[in-house]
Amino acid sequence: MSELLIPLDNYLASGLHIGTQQKTKDMERYIFRVRTDGLYVLDIKKTNDKIIAIANFLAKYDPDDILVVATRQYGQAPVKKFGEIIGCKTIPGRFIPGTLTNPNYAKFMEPKVILVTDPRSDSQAVIEAKKNGIPLLALCDSENLLNSVDLLIPVNNKGRKSIALVYWLLAREILRIKGIIGEYEDLDIDPSEFTLKF
Repeated sequence: MSELLIPLDNYLASGLHIGTQQKTKDMERYIFRVRTDGLYVLDIKKTNDKIIAIANFLAKYDPDDILVVATRQYGQAPVKKFGEIIGCKTIPGRFIPGTLTNPNYAKFMEPKVILVTDPRSDSQAVIEAKKNGIPLLALCDSENLLNSVDLLIPVNNKGRKSIALVYWLLAREILRIKGIIGEYEDLDIDPSEFTLKF
C-alpha cells in the first residue's frame, strides 16, 4: 500500500470521495460506506493508489500519444490545464463522432491511450476507443459501469474540485516519474488553477 499523495484533509476538502446515490456491481469494491443520506462514499486509499497506478501507466507514453476527454462542463478546465502541463492532446467539450474512426475527418486522431473524465458522458470516446483497441482509462463514480474501462480512478467525477484535484495530482505524478520535477516537488500551480472559473 502506498502513502497518500497529499494529506487526507486535502482529499476530503475536495469532496473527491463523495459518490452518488446509485452504485453498480462494478464499483462495489471501491465503496467505503454509505452515508445516512444515501450517498455512497468512495475509499480514498483506493483512489490514491489508482491515481499512482494511472500516472505510472501514462508516464510510459509519449504525451503526444495521450488523449484526454471531458464532455461535461466541470471536466473541461481541468482537462485543458492537464494537457498544457504534460503536453498531451485534449478534447474539452463535445467529442465529434468519427474523431478516432474516420480518417477523412479534419481533426482525426490516433492516440495510443485515452483517459475519459466520465465513461457515461464521454460514451462516444469510449465506443471509438474500444472499436480501435485503444486502452481506456477513466474517472469512475459509484454509478459507472466498467465493461469498457481498462484502468480506473474511483472518484466523484461530477464535482468541480474533485475533478480538478485528480488531474492536478496526475500531472504532478507524471512529471515526477519522468524526472521533469523533483520527486518531492510540487507543480508551480495550485489545484484551484485546474477548476472551472465562473
